[in-house]
Amino acid sequence: MNETSNKKFKIVTLGCRTNQYESQAYHDQLLALGYTQAHEGDKAEICIVNTCTVTESADSSSRHAIRQLVRENEGAEVLVTGCFAERQPEKILQLGGVTHVVPNKEKEKLLGRLFSDEELPEFAIKHFEAHTRAFVKVQDGCNSYCTYCIIPYVRGRSQSRNTGEIVKEVEDLIANGFKEIVLTGINIGDFDGGVSEGQTPVRLADLVRIVDKIPGLERLRVSSIDPDEVDDDLADAILNGKKTCHSMHIVLQSGSNVILKRMNRKYTRQMFFDSVEKLKAASSDFSFTTDVIVGFPGETDTDFLDTLDVMRQVKFAKVHMFPYSDRPRTRSALMPNKVPVDVIKTRKQEILRVAEQMSYELRDQYIGRKMFVLTESKDSSHSKEIAGHTDNFLNVLIQDENLVPNQLVEVELFANTPKGLLGLLINSKAN
Repeated sequence: MNETSNKKFKIVTLGCRTNQYESQAYHDQLLALGYTQAHEGDKAEICIVNTCTVTESADSSSRHAIRQLVRENEGAEVLVTGCFAERQPEKILQLGGVTHVVPNKEKEKLLGRLFSDEELPEFAIKHFEAHTRAFVKVQDGCNSYCTYCIIPYVRGRSQSRNTGEIVKEVEDLIANGFKEIVLTGINIGDFDGGVSEGQTPVRLADLVRIVDKIPGLERLRVSSIDPDEVDDDLADAILNGKKTCHSMHIVLQSGSNVILKRMNRKYTRQMFFDSVEKLKAASSDFSFTTDVIVGFPGETDTDFLDTLDVMRQVKFAKVHMFPYSDRPRTRSALMPNKVPVDVIKTRKQEILRVAEQMSYELRDQYIGRKMFVLTESKDSSHSKEIAGHTDNFLNVLIQDENLVPNQLVEVELFANTPKGLLGLLINSKAN
């Protein structure tokens, strides 16, 4: 019997989809090495915390996760990596019990701290635990240096993966039953895979077309992107792909041109609308999700109302809201006219209220429609319902107790609720 067969591991992941991808790669490497994933209550021999530092709250959550793993897994090898580990390695070591702090540039060789490089499996994913859609990292790092963002300092400059590696990974995921792939990265619009001697540069639009043709794929999504990066070529690749979903996460951050300029964003409010309208004009069902920062230094009531106005005009399917917090080394941390905490809290609640209202209004337009839904998860308190999303990322609850996750089914949408549309099964497209 393999001497590692009874040894267990735990992985805690905070933050972005790129972190989720990397943690899944560690998961797959450890399984290949003979380890098993620890269940609740089990002690593990190897613990990994993949941290985030995008906000003050993320720092706090990272510290809490580290302390908890150290406390619950006495004597374990505790490896901490990610953006908080990059920014404050000495503070992590001061927490006690951490055996290795691994910087972001060494993330792919993290397990090399415990095993020899010769025996390490490839840092790539073949599964995506607890998900029916798989995130595939195609790019890392960022060159933008937005004034509020610590990420370029802790992730480094933009680097793209080789297109061939990406295609192989997608093929492996499809072979293992995944129907939906999400191309993700820290700043995915910078993707330029395949750039080397004798190769033609492959831009994001090219990559979308390449992946879209992979046999067995049912859905392809593009992760978070800035509006100025949605050029005509990328729009064409998404609108005219065979498996590309008509939904995009286009980052807003603020609806005020004054604040966007202070943030050092490379687009204006009108450019955001232009990107949205270009896609909506070609496909009326095209929907959008976005990110919004509340309480950026100098944000006035008028600036805030500009953001609410964009939300009301676009009707996002989902809004990810972040209350502003100073990040060391960023320019915004030195800016005057900080917004008071109580004002940020009030604006935060208004953002959430309007976001929920607009999402509800968007879904209302689809009552009576028949659409395909990829089933994802069951709510244990409502075992007769299973949740999933349409191609254009509308949340749907299907009332059929016989359905299981990862089925592509056609449903008739008959009612709207705060949790999502209700649908009745018509037929199954793929099992």
